[in-house]
Amino acid sequence: MRVALGQFAVLDDEKIKFCKQLGINSVLLNTLTLPDIGYWEYEDLLKLRQCCEEHELVLEGIENVPLHWMLKIMLGLDGRDEEIRNYQKTIQNLGKAGIPILGHHFMPDGTWRTSYTVPLRGGARGMGFDMDLVSADRLDWTGDLVKTRDPSFAETFFSLAKEPISTEKMWDNYAYFIRAVAPVAEEAGVKLALHPDDPPVPMLGGRGRLFISVNAFRQAMEIADSPAWGINFCVGSTSSMAGGAKNVYEMIDIFGPLGKFVYGHFRDVQGDSTKFNECFLGDGNLDPVDVLRKLKQVGFTSFLIDDHVPWVDYDDSFGHRSHAHQSGYLQGMIAALG
Repeated sequence: MRVALGQFAVLDDEKIKFCKQLGINSVLLNTLTLPDIGYWEYEDLLKLRQCCEEHELVLEGIENVPLHWMLKIMLGLDGRDEEIRNYQKTIQNLGKAGIPILGHHFMPDGTWRTSYTVPLRGGARGMGFDMDLVSADRLDWTGDLVKTRDPSFAETFFSLAKEPISTEKMWDNYAYFIRAVAPVAEEAGVKLALHPDDPPVPMLGGRGRLFISVNAFRQAMEIADSPAWGINFCVGSTSSMAGGAKNVYEMIDIFGPLGKFVYGHFRDVQGDSTKFNECFLGDGNLDPVDVLRKLKQVGFTSFLIDDHVPWVDYDDSFGHRSHAHQSGYLQGMIAALG
């Protein structure tokens, strides 16, 4: 078990020095900044892995292709077969380049948050979600990933997502996707790591949300029926499922012994499901030491990133201060547990 640095797209000198100074020796890059041709090419991926190795860093994997590369897949629209072929190319090129993991989600409009300023200790701020402030049914509501972070994508999204999508239809779309790409991943030697829906509620913006419970992951595992299928065990998203902390322990008990945790996001929340906010480790629903102890007991030997972090005063846009604190917290707990 080890700590990696994640949640960034470009490996530059700043991130390399940050890793080295924190004693972190591996990275997980998110939504790479590479030519936008619908898939990632082998040569670019190989150069990225070699760059990591030149700086004595392990490139553990890649998390998330650009959202618009999967939009027709997730919405079940004409053109999804071409997107699937491109996704298969990305998987094949990752395997050829020696990059063993591709993380993904199945949320066409991404993560939803209703606040970025929930008060935390000492005046720090965290992200929060309150179902009372959004709509499950209105099609003109969407997640912040579309509306705020990428306004240009919002126009494309709303031009395609014109009709409600039931949960049943979303399951059909997921099955169509995973059955097409899992065999390719098996052959390429790449693990596909599925992230829970965030927030974990049944419906938002007229579109069903799938991965909102432990049973949903059981269903996905049965559909995929592949050794290449696995889970990005996001502790925070699982802790925010209806029922809170018990979901985290149930996930560990079921999927840990099966070796289905490809890697993990280690953060926590206060509250659950329809109203919660992210917070510092140790201030949320869970005892983080107990969760790590359970992971050790079921044989988890992969890497964890601190994922989302609170905003602390005098920090920068990436959150170096907060990442240093949360990663150090993780490193200390792992060391103490042997």
